[in-house]
Amino acid sequence: MIQSTPLPRRSAEEQARLDAMLRDVFEHKLRFNEVLGLKVASFNPEAPQLEFAMRPELIGHYLHGRLHGGVIAAALDTVGGFAVTVGIAEKFCNETVEQFSHRFGRIGTIDMRTDYLHQGIGKRFIATGRLTRLGGRIASVQMSLENETGLLIATGSAAYVVS
Repeated sequence: MIQSTPLPRRSAEEQARLDAMLRDVFEHKLRFNEVLGLKVASFNPEAPQLEFAMRPELIGHYLHGRLHGGVIAAALDTVGGFAVTVGIAEKFCNETVEQFSHRFGRIGTIDMRTDYLHQGIGKRFIATGRLTRLGGRIASVQMSLENETGLLIATGSAAYVVS
């Protein structure tokens, strides 16, 4: 049996730099995320999360004050990409921020499905991504969107190119 030696992890300081860089990218540099008000809630590799608050600009049905379906799909797609990014950062845990940033530019959505389960009513929403496969070229993710009470608003599944 061949035993592989685990790669050394980046230092806590380097991980903090990476987290700060990813937070800046997902909250500000990807400008549409900033328009939606998306904020990083968790870098947990098992289930990274983004959150956002309901605002009048996000309403899709003016009589009921429901979240627009496009906002729901965009939040799911973004958390899917975030889950892939966090997964790649974990897979290449020995790389510096500079080395990792070269990988980040190659991620893109190939296909996505959204299932709308309940009306998008709430004060806050949390989107969670769960990486189901991270291959050399393609990643697969399952996503969910819940309101602050834990009501499941929508689910999604997507494939992302990673090379």
